[in-house]
Amino acid sequence: MASGTGDRPVALVTGAGSGVGRALCVLLSKAGYDLVLMARTRLSLEQTAAMLDRAARSVIEAGDVSDPAQCSRAVDRALSEFGRLDVLVNNAGFAPLKPIEETDPKLLYRTFGINAFGPACLIHSAWPHLGARKRGCIVNVSTMGTKDPFPGFFGYAAAKAAVNLMARSCAQEGRAKGIRAFAVAPGAIETPMLRSNFPESKVPASAAMPPERVAELIVECIEGKHDARNGQTIFVSAGRGVE
Repeated sequence: MASGTGDRPVALVTGAGSGVGRALCVLLSKAGYDLVLMARTRLSLEQTAAMLDRAARSVIEAGDVSDPAQCSRAVDRALSEFGRLDVLVNNAGFAPLKPIEETDPKLLYRTFGINAFGPACLIHSAWPHLGARKRGCIVNVSTMGTKDPFPGFFGYAAAKAAVNLMARSCAQEGRAKGIRAFAVAPGAIETPMLRSNFPESKVPASAAMPPERVAELIVECIEGKHDARNGQTIFVSAGRGVE
């Protein structure tokens, strides 16, 4: 639970209820961060919060990133509870596997709302606060599909491609403010989202990364280990590693 403000850096992580988001929150808590955990399901966020390092403070913000008001509220929560915001990780994702003929406007709006418009709204709300200490960082979680879209990811890959370009824009505009930005684009990750689309007969476990591997790469970006790639999209997969 949060208890006032302090000198610890603060990260807002979306999609924090499972997979990469949960693994990332655990790692950041051990690295000295306080956290705002955002996802749609409160129970999953409570489970993540229970896994954090005991020294870390956290607040739960159950909400849908496709709603701009809820994005703004999550940023406001970081400021009201901790008095600062240093890191934004846009990790929430929605990956419907549908052929083009089944990707109707309703599904497109939902796909872009979660994967592109939500991150854009969060960046907009967080931007002035990330620059307050001249050391803010944004990491957008993308997908290997932005380079080689799997059949059926017409909407998903296109929406995630937007956050790759957002990272580049943020790095360029953020240079004078001390804000760095990256897109991390993984291949298959062993998460519930992967298995909702692909059984092991199609994507074997050996071809998928553990979520902790992607979380570690995100932490490396935040810590400055990939600053030479500020504004770039960093691809990572089980077979080829970091590209």
